[in-house]
Amino acid sequence: MRISFLLHNAYGIGGTIRTTFTLARTLAERHEVEIVSVFRHRDEPTLGAPPGVTMRHLVDLRKHSSGYDGDHPDYRRPAKVFPRGDGRWKQYSKLTDDRIAAHLRGLEADVVVGTRPGLNVHIARQTRRGPVRVAQEHLTLDSHGYRLRREIGHRYPLLDAVTTVTEADARSYRTRLKLSGVTIAAVPNSVPAPSVPPADATAKWVVAAGRLTSVKRYDLLIEAFAKVVAARPDWRLRVYGSGDATGNEKSALRALIEERGLHNHVFLMGPANPLEPEWVKGSIAAVTSRLESFGMTIVEAMRCGLPVVSTDCPHGPREIIEDGVDGRLVPNGDADAVADALLALIQDDELRRRTGQAALAAAERFDPARIAERHAALFAELLERGEHGRSRSRARDALHRVRGSLLDGLYALRYRAADQLRKRKAAGKRAKGKGKRV
Repeated sequence: MRISFLLHNAYGIGGTIRTTFTLARTLAERHEVEIVSVFRHRDEPTLGAPPGVTMRHLVDLRKHSSGYDGDHPDYRRPAKVFPRGDGRWKQYSKLTDDRIAAHLRGLEADVVVGTRPGLNVHIARQTRRGPVRVAQEHLTLDSHGYRLRREIGHRYPLLDAVTTVTEADARSYRTRLKLSGVTIAAVPNSVPAPSVPPADATAKWVVAAGRLTSVKRYDLLIEAFAKVVAARPDWRLRVYGSGDATGNEKSALRALIEERGLHNHVFLMGPANPLEPEWVKGSIAAVTSRLESFGMTIVEAMRCGLPVVSTDCPHGPREIIEDGVDGRLVPNGDADAVADALLALIQDDELRRRTGQAALAAAERFDPARIAERHAALFAELLERGEHGRSRSRARDALHRVRGSLLDGLYALRYRAADQLRKRKAAGKRAKGKGKRV
């Protein structure tokens, strides 16, 4: 098969990039695979180009490059195809609309895979019949705002399949959206086998990892660890991850550590890449998130032989951890429950060792080869369906496109009306500030 992935920016850092690279690299062992990056801002991918995969880009933002597009007049004009509801909308433009459309019109692939909602909308609207059209959801339907969910509901019926990373999110797509004829499948992210030996369960360290953002609830973990230290002062906690852009979350966590007298027990380590050598320095992993669309750090820790104590938050942890077997699931937002689960593993060396071994074995189901095979099987099924007549006819495709064009006009009128209202209000405030009546 010829498989083409469409990615926002393959030259940055992020979970979607890492997951796409791993999947593409594994599929490339048996198939012809390319990654097309909408943007390119540096010469080489930060994560390293996946071997065996062709890399292309559509908009060049390298100022030293002869193909630099930052001065193109259409680069400053707002996007009309890329949906406003997607959080990256401001980075897109008429130039990206045109470049993506031209790419999709000339695409010579059996399967085209979008990796975020805005790009999936492009694929639905601008890819004519030919390649199988697949939308990957790396977050969750619930995490999108109303405007984007509405756009998804209108555009995704033109796709062949939507893949989610959890069965819970797949159920949301099946029950809340009218995507008749579109295959909706749950295929989890993959995590490669570690390049280091697994943890031996003897180190007196708990390890957590992820960006220092409020959704990760590291404040809850610190509160829980204060109770752990009261019972077992010989144990310590390391938290790996970069802070947010403002640095406010990191400052707040440092203040909480000092307030609880944990400066000798809780350490904010900053980012680490690769993280595997840091996981295996610990004996237990902790995840206290309020929400996890999947839970990559859970799988990473398990692949390193660590049992994971996690909040039972939506959506991923419950589909990864078997409570009491290879880790623990505790009520969301309950610091005491987190502390009790950690202490149960800390106080029982044999339980900790046995649970870590179970985690190591259970995590093999997320091996890239297994996950790539599931994607390949889905693609092959969709291709076969196309060869024998797709479930959606040309007439139905055309009907959806006409409906979409009518909706485009309606949305454009709404946006113009909203912009005019904002301008009138702003003018009124300015006039009021000058002591004039409007």
